[in-house]
Amino acid sequence: MIKNLHAHKCVTIINDDLHSWIFDQQWFQNFKAFISFITIFVEEYDDLLSPQDEIQEALAMANEVGCQMYIILLANGLQCTRFLRFGERYRMLDTRVKFILLYDSRLFDKDLYYLWKRIVNVVFIREYEGLYKDVGKKNNPWFELITVPFPSPINAVLVPKRLDIYSRGKFRKGTDLFREKTIDLKNQTLKIVTFSHTPGTRKNLVNFDSSNLTNDDYDFFGAEVEILKTVSKAMNFRYEIYEPENADIELWGRKGIETKYSGIIGEMVYTHADIALGDLYYIPPILNLMDLSIPYNTECLTFVTPEALTDNSWKTLILPFSSFMWLGVLLCLALSAVSFYWISRFHCNVKYLKEKHYKEQTESIHVKKKRVITLTMFPEVKHMDDDTKYIKMKEQYSKPVEEGQHIGLYLFSEPFNCLLYTYSMLLLVSLPKLPSGWSLRILTGWYWLYSLLVVVAYRSSLTAILARPVPRVTIDTLQELIESKLATGGWGEINREFFQTALDPTIHEIGKTFEIVNSSEEAIDRVADGKFAFYENTYFLKEAIVKRQVRFQANRLQSNSTKNTKTKNNIVREDRSLHIMDDCVINMPVSIGLQKNSPIKPRFDKHIRTVLEAGLIKKWLDDAMQQILNVEVQTVEETMAIMSMRKFSGALVVLIIGYVLSLLIFTSELLYFNFVFKRNPNYNKYSRSIVKKSE
Repeated sequence: MIKNLHAHKCVTIINDDLHSWIFDQQWFQNFKAFISFITIFVEEYDDLLSPQDEIQEALAMANEVGCQMYIILLANGLQCTRFLRFGERYRMLDTRVKFILLYDSRLFDKDLYYLWKRIVNVVFIREYEGLYKDVGKKNNPWFELITVPFPSPINAVLVPKRLDIYSRGKFRKGTDLFREKTIDLKNQTLKIVTFSHTPGTRKNLVNFDSSNLTNDDYDFFGAEVEILKTVSKAMNFRYEIYEPENADIELWGRKGIETKYSGIIGEMVYTHADIALGDLYYIPPILNLMDLSIPYNTECLTFVTPEALTDNSWKTLILPFSSFMWLGVLLCLALSAVSFYWISRFHCNVKYLKEKHYKEQTESIHVKKKRVITLTMFPEVKHMDDDTKYIKMKEQYSKPVEEGQHIGLYLFSEPFNCLLYTYSMLLLVSLPKLPSGWSLRILTGWYWLYSLLVVVAYRSSLTAILARPVPRVTIDTLQELIESKLATGGWGEINREFFQTALDPTIHEIGKTFEIVNSSEEAIDRVADGKFAFYENTYFLKEAIVKRQVRFQANRLQSNSTKNTKTKNNIVREDRSLHIMDDCVINMPVSIGLQKNSPIKPRFDKHIRTVLEAGLIKKWLDDAMQQILNVEVQTVEETMAIMSMRKFSGALVVLIIGYVLSLLIFTSELLYFNFVFKRNPNYNKYSRSIVKKSE
């Protein structure tokens, strides 16, 4: 047996005063080169059901460094049982490594059978006296090495299995004492507890004739059932699937009075089942009660919320552009108006300077009669007399004013007119006259190209919005959910604890009003009433929405066929559409449950990893959802794009705003005319204008 230790890097030794002589200096000298030892000495008065802090620290260190074997040599079998119970309950012992214990009948008490379903790599050493005497020598003892009968089930009596006999420094058979027992489970039957929870497991009724339905009347399928089938073939075991009591209400289960658990959690805690199916979350509250396989999928946990809590059809005219796009259009409008105004003012200043220069030149002609200036400015008047030259120059400088060559400047020379005509160009309304000045004309041309692109984009987007169904007002973020003032809830204390203990302030805010709902059908009905948001994975929520749609359609058909059938509100009304939030509250890993400290977990994980890498789990998830997608119901409004007054309400809102503003401005003008303008001393009631009296 000493040679078998060479394959281990760390060994934990728990012994007492009676067996401490075995682990002497020579013992450790034999292995010090390649094995690390953690030694725990137990006094005869130590209560190992609640060991001292030093013992717990040593066990924690053994777990941390990954010791592969525990050698427990305690003469007091009661102490040993209490130590094993403590280590298994609080996971202070790694039950999947190798154990060497002294045989004691108290270790096989019926209350400890659960231990030997979890600690299976164990060897019990039972000492016997020698059957013969050598001359002049003491009796030669021999040792029987036995183990638990895993994978065979332990029924009323635990019958240990003999491995080998050790005598005179050698084994009789040379049997592998720690043979891997989970490779082949020898066609044993495992109990599988589950309930219908998409996409892991779903159930179909296969026996329609039975009045009292049992688990045999249902057929379970889904992604986790397919995983179970594959692993059962690889590990050679059979299985029986059943549902716990009130599975549709209890779901996973919950903690009740006196720490009693219900649902599949209760079945696993009380070791009634070996494996649990049902989208178990990879979270500490569940890990404390059972073992979980490696996650085979990551599910989006979010809320299903009612649609159209508020109607945004009145915003139809602003929906084609996003808020940043509208901001860009308004900024361009403001900058363009300012540019037109300042360029027009520049042209007005140039016109003023020309007129001023004209006056100076005419005065110079009349006073000085200088021919040089005249010839410089007007070469064509070289042979004219001075009076004719004056008339010609007057015509030249007065021509813009008299014939209106710069009359186009009035379009943009005043601030309000500039803004009005710039806005009208953005709406593709023609200007009354092409503006004067080449800089204004060039800017106008490019601004028209810009306006053309904006208007075409707006028209196309608006046409698409009007051609589509009525815009859906949905809740897609947690902040929007909080602002909606909807009540929130989901299954169990686990989900509520997640929201209440979250560090994210938004999630924590939802946790303040999070309700526990154990009936998914009732929760979805509350969501449809527009008063609730239900928390679950997206697969489950899709199925719940489809089930409600099918139920609603069936009720509506029944109402149409029966004239006297009426709804709760005495009318047959349209059902509210439900929407699954786009943002995930959390992407949760999901796993298959195993009994706490289950010995088959490493082998189970290996096979799950194999099918995951092969891409089979994705296929099984798609197959589980295909039936739901095939029966999904669409309303008429979703399938037909028709124009309605609800869509056109945006235009009516704009028209009403125009009427209101016009009425307010008209009222202001009347008030100003009656209380300000008419009270002017120079007001003439006949001409209805201000007339200045001549002095």
